[in-house]
Amino acid sequence: MLTVSAVTQALAGGVLIGLSATLLLGATGRIAGISNMAHGLLASLRAGLSAEAAWRAVFLLGMVLGATVCFHLGYGVFSVRAALSPWVLIVGGALVGFGTSLGNGCTSGHGVCGLGRRSWRSLVATLTFMTTGGVTVWVVRHLIAA
Repeated sequence: MLTVSAVTQALAGGVLIGLSATLLLGATGRIAGISNMAHGLLASLRAGLSAEAAWRAVFLLGMVLGATVCFHLGYGVFSVRAALSPWVLIVGGALVGFGTSLGNGCTSGHGVCGLGRRSWRSLVATLTFMTTGGVTVWVVRHLIAA
């Protein structure tokens, strides 16, 4: 059950995500799609240090540092619900990477920024990955675990 504190934290997190995506779009004209941002950072670094690599690195570093600060302040403390082998995590991460490449974006790019811009392509992408995620959880919990 959600407590008022959990709802407040979720609301504050959503506002901060929306604000950061809006500021990035306004300041640089770029979409805050994290998978494409990380991919672009790696591509930029291969070509050498540049302003392109710098803004991507600062944005991604800010996400990590912000989460670290919140964790140490007692926000976002969570418990692990299932013990998964490293191989399952690696395969899952690879599948997510493949999916973001196939869908030309991730939950932040399509779900936050694309829907905020009323993109039909992002609506279809978001409905697809949310439905697929729900079906996957149901299959894993009810068919495989049974």
